[in-house]
Amino acid sequence: MNPLIMTVALLLGSAAVIYFACEYFVNGVEWLGRALSVGSTATGTILAAFGTALPESVVTFVAVAFGKSDAQRELGVGAALGGPLVLATIAYATVGIVLVVSGRQLARSEQVSREVQRLSQDQGWFLAIFVVKLGVGLVAFAFKPWLGVLFLAAYGLYFWREMRRDDSDEAEALLEPLMIARKRAEPPFGLSLLQTGGALVVIFAASRLFVDQLDALGPAFGLKPQLLALLLSPIATELPEVMNAIIWVRQGKHRLALGNISGAMMIQATVPSAFGIFFTPWMLDRSLILAGGVTALAVAVMYVPFRRGMISRGFLAAMGLFYVLFAGVLVWLHL
Repeated sequence: MNPLIMTVALLLGSAAVIYFACEYFVNGVEWLGRALSVGSTATGTILAAFGTALPESVVTFVAVAFGKSDAQRELGVGAALGGPLVLATIAYATVGIVLVVSGRQLARSEQVSREVQRLSQDQGWFLAIFVVKLGVGLVAFAFKPWLGVLFLAAYGLYFWREMRRDDSDEAEALLEPLMIARKRAEPPFGLSLLQTGGALVVIFAASRLFVDQLDALGPAFGLKPQLLALLLSPIATELPEVMNAIIWVRQGKHRLALGNISGAMMIQATVPSAFGIFFTPWMLDRSLILAGGVTALAVAVMYVPFRRGMISRGFLAAMGLFYVLFAGVLVWLHL
């Protein structure tokens, strides 16, 4: 068989596996949230986000801590900048596009408005941390590695705040049966943990396969390694969050979809960045500065309507234009 055809087949096959594994993951993590008495928002921002972002953080850690060359360590730094960009643009746009395609609207109610305003607090936190993260990457100083501790502490504070929330509601308390125990009205914690953990392992393995096929396709289409690392690889690594968003929006659970993206952004802004600051000089080149600038701009644009509790599916879908802007400028810079 033609190697290119095989690569495309593996790419599409791994994407399909990620989607179906995410079906099991979101179902399992909702039951975990109930078992742990975690509110709906924290289930998305903490449990789901931590699960899907953990493999990416491990990959970044391995790249920056054990990379055998500067190029490998730079890829880890690029992942720490590229992940938030994809989440702030493509992931939010996916929510809006799925709403449009399914003919659904975000409900206009006081409760939904409050939920959106709460998510704006996450965006405010993210923007403040991210600006510091960019600023640190522009200057060199002796005690820079110690700043990594502050990024980990920032996520610890965010984690504590989210877990203290109690905002479950009846609309999202009606859960579908656990997929591996459909006949049990209240599945035991162990089975919920087994399904969630097993799905996460499959997601991680399929994501690695997806990234490998993407790396193989890049040279075939004449893409430079730098363009591949910043344009396509982050999309691949954030694919689980995008798939989760599609599944939850399809189920009408917009809070979980938006919360998962918001929580994943907080992890990406802190944990991988801390690893990068610990183990590399953390000096950003113009491509990474561009990625960071577009990310900050996108979040700043979202912050105001989220803060007012007024967002629409069209507004969310339009966030994808920021990624188009980034891609266009990046290609121009590399040409």
